[in-house]
This record gives sequence, C-alpha cells and structure tokens, in this order.
Amino acid sequence: MKKHVLILGASLMQKPAVEAARDLGCRITLVDGNPNALSRSYADSFEQIDLKDTEKIVDFALCLRQHEGLHGVFTAGTDFSYAVARAAEACALPGHNSEAALRASDKVLMRSCFEKAGVPSPRFVEADGRTVSLDKKGLLSWLKKNALDFPLVVKPCDNMGARGCRLVHSADEFSSALSDAVRYSKTARAVVEEYMDGPEFSIDAIVCQGELTVTGFADRHIFFPPYFVEMGHTIPSNLASGPRFQLFKTFAEGVRALGLSCGAAKADIKLTSRGPMVGEIAARLSGGYMSGWTFPYASDLNLTREALSIALGEPPEALSARRVKTGIADSPFEIFEVPCVRHCAERAWISIPGKIKETLFFEKAEKRNGVCDFFPRAHVNDTVDFPQNNVEKAGNVLACAPGYEKASDCAAAAVKTVFLRLEERNITSGHFLFQALDTAYPPSAFQLPPDVLRKLETLEYSQKSPVCLTEKMHIRLPPVLEDCADLTDWNGRSLRETVDLYNELYKKQSALPKSGEVLYSSSFSDREFWHCLIRGGLQGAVFYFDSRRSECL
Repeated sequence: MKKHVLILGASLMQKPAVEAARDLGCRITLVDGNPNALSRSYADSFEQIDLKDTEKIVDFALCLRQHEGLHGVFTAGTDFSYAVARAAEACALPGHNSEAALRASDKVLMRSCFEKAGVPSPRFVEADGRTVSLDKKGLLSWLKKNALDFPLVVKPCDNMGARGCRLVHSADEFSSALSDAVRYSKTARAVVEEYMDGPEFSIDAIVCQGELTVTGFADRHIFFPPYFVEMGHTIPSNLASGPRFQLFKTFAEGVRALGLSCGAAKADIKLTSRGPMVGEIAARLSGGYMSGWTFPYASDLNLTREALSIALGEPPEALSARRVKTGIADSPFEIFEVPCVRHCAERAWISIPGKIKETLFFEKAEKRNGVCDFFPRAHVNDTVDFPQNNVEKAGNVLACAPGYEKASDCAAAAVKTVFLRLEERNITSGHFLFQALDTAYPPSAFQLPPDVLRKLETLEYSQKSPVCLTEKMHIRLPPVLEDCADLTDWNGRSLRETVDLYNELYKKQSALPKSGEVLYSSSFSDREFWHCLIRGGLQGAVFYFDSRRSECL
C-alpha cells in the first residue's frame, strides 16, 4: 500500500520534497496558498490553504487521516514547521513535538530557551509597536534597562529570509528599523539583540533516536549592511575541524534546549570573538538551495529523502550508511557527520531598481563550466529592486567542482555573465543612479577610493553643443579610472570587463533609427555617463545611454 504524505508548500523550494516522495512511492498531497504554485502539477492532489492558517491545516490533515489515510506531514524551506508539528501530532505521526517546533519558530521563545539552558546566543529583548513610539531619551533608557547597547540587530520574531532584519548603530536609526521588523512579523513583534561579530555558517542536521547527524555545513556569504543579504553559500566550509566541532557542539546544545527530537534541524550560527553563538535554530530543512540542492550535489546524499523517511516512520538507511562519528565529547547528543566528496557553491545576482526590458546571456551563463543549476527569479517586465533581504535577489546559480575555490569561481563566472537590461527613463532607476557615489546603502557598484571620486569631478559635466550618440557607442576607461580597472561590482564583473561588455552590446545593437538618420543629443554628459556606470555598473551605463537615445527617437 502506498504511503500518503502531506507536504506544506508547493514552491520551487518544496520540489525536492515532492520528488523524494515520488521516489519513495508515496501518494502526495500538497498544500499552498498559491493556486498556481510551481510544484502543484507534480502532486496527486492539491489543497489551497493559507500556510499561516495552522488550525485549518490541522483539520485538513485529520480529514485526510480519517478518509484517505495519512502517514507523514512534511515541509522544507518554509517557516511553517509549527503547523507541520501540530498536524503530525494531531494525527499521531512522527515528528518534533509541537511545543518544541513553536520554540524553534518564535525567536523570543527560542532566545529564552537558550538563555535558560546557557546556550551561547546574543542578549535580547522583545519589542513591539509601542516601542516604536519611544523618543530618543526613552529608547536609550529602555535599552539600558535591558543591558543592551549599539550596535544592535532588529528582526521580526517570526519570519525568515532576513526579511525586516537590520543592523542599527544609533538611536536615530532605531525607529524605522523596528517599524520594518514589526511589519514583517506575523504577530507584530520584534527581537532587539546584540550584534554578533565573526563569520556565519549554516548547519543542516537530522535528529533521531537521541543522535544528531550534521548533514551540511556551509559558509554563508553576507553583504550590504545594514541589511543581511546572503549572496550565496559554499559547502562544505573550509573551516578547520577544531572550531567546526565547537560549532557542532553549540548547535547540539541549542537543539536540546529547544526540545527538537525527531526530524530536521537547521541553524544559522556564528564563530564570534567570544566563541560559537547561535543565531537561530529552525525545526526544518533549510531553504536557499542548501538542503535540496547544494548538499546533495556535494555529498551524493539525498537529504530531503532521508528527512522525509523519518517523517514517514521509516529508518533513514542511506544516512546511517554514510555518516561518520565526530568524537565530540560532552555533548547532549552523539554527533555524526556526513562527509562531502566535492564542493558546491551557490551564488546570487542582483539588480539596481527598475523594470526589466531584456534578459541577456542566460543561456551562456547556464552552459558555463561546472554549472549544475540556473534559477532566474526576475524576468522581462518584472520590477526589480536592490535587495534588502534574501527574497529580493534576481537569480541564483549553483556550481560544483573538486575544490572550494574552483566551485566558487565557476559560480562567479556564471553570475557575471548574466545581464538584465532595464527600461530606459525609469524614475526609480534614475533616482538610484544619481545618488552620490559614496552612498552607504544602497552602495555603488564600484567602490572607488576618495581621491578617485574627487578626480571624476573633473570630467566634462555637460556638452555645449549637440553630441553624436553614435560616437558614444564605443567607450574607453578614462585615465582617472585606469588604476581601478580590476575593481569588481556586486555581481563580480570588473570595471574593465564592464567597459568591454558595454562595447560589445552596442557593437551588435545599432544606435541608428531605421531611417539611418544620425542621432544627436544635447543632454549626454561624460561625467553623468561615468557616474551612472560607477554607481550602477553595466546596468547603469546602458540605462543612461538608452535613456539619452530614446530622447532622440
């Protein structure tokens, strides 16, 4: 008889779970609030339910259990592990208990558990909309009362993907950061916590029968303060075994403190100047391509299938066969680790604000050496913005290779190949591009030294007579930028490569109208052009030229 599994979520991030269930011969029912969810067509049945409606999901699971039989409830890459635990518990199926899953879903409860158990984590205090209204004096008094001082991190109590998460250096920045965090919270609450320094890592693990098996340990690459945007991860990390095992032990202590005992657990954890500190631990497999893609590529182990087996009450046979003991002493669990046989790197590409007019070189990027998967997220006619969280990136690429640097280089080469051409004369694009080049956030594509920024001011500001745009189709780096030619932008493209690709684009695309008439513009400025290129990279230069050209057509 086929086992029947209920999977919460039907997006791309749940596709590996659907495929794993299919491999295990299961009948699959998917639940998602989006009736057009990507993975819907792969399921045997689909039910449209808002994933935030826990009670309705529990009722639906009980109905399935009674009328069709149900053997497991599962999710991956969503923030609804509490709903999974509640549904599984109501149906007497395997899984984390619901109280533990709730503690792993609410950062206030989570931090409180860590504090009580002595698990290293940042000092914190809960905040809500009332805290936003405090004046500067009241805020400073409130922080002092809670033994907190700047810099601080403000984040929602119950969201994922770095939504509403921001680093705050002063009281002047606090109110807007807290307003964002409360807005992104399902319960209108936020956590205010001390900032943790040091590199950040992701850990995926399986907890079962009193044992903890680390199934993925990756470097996280975080950029663009005051926000925390993950521009990719690399697995396995090259961190030495000593500090790596310290992180594993601290993670295990956090898992025990939360009470997670049967299923997946996922951590964001830092190696700070004070040692390992837990950012958060979730009662699910990770999103962001790690559990479903990069770890399987690196290890040859289908982690999602093993976690799903546990949810179905079956032994994770491949996991048991592949794991090795770590020998970590004084841990609440016996800790195992699944070794990787190669490296896998995930990298993202991003865009400046605007509306996409054309996507170029996607096929070329996808065919780059080492590329395993290519996931564009922004397409023609989509509106894009500079990211403040992990869901606002324009796309992701995954690459595999025998070594850490090689895998990273393969992914980076694909990212810098991609180009998103923006609609000309767009107000939001123009506003972004004509901000100062030393703007802290959003930062300029190329971070030039102060002396070079000053020298750029000497470029011609405007033309006194009409300019022939066909003469501006081919550009050369001005002498003032020669020493900066190897600087790279957010997507890894150097200044020299940007100039070369700009020339290549306009070599193929004539600036002349169909009549063959020569185009003249009185508004083209060398200084403005290079400002836009430095500020917005290739997108900025092409936007400026296309906008000036459109004025003449």
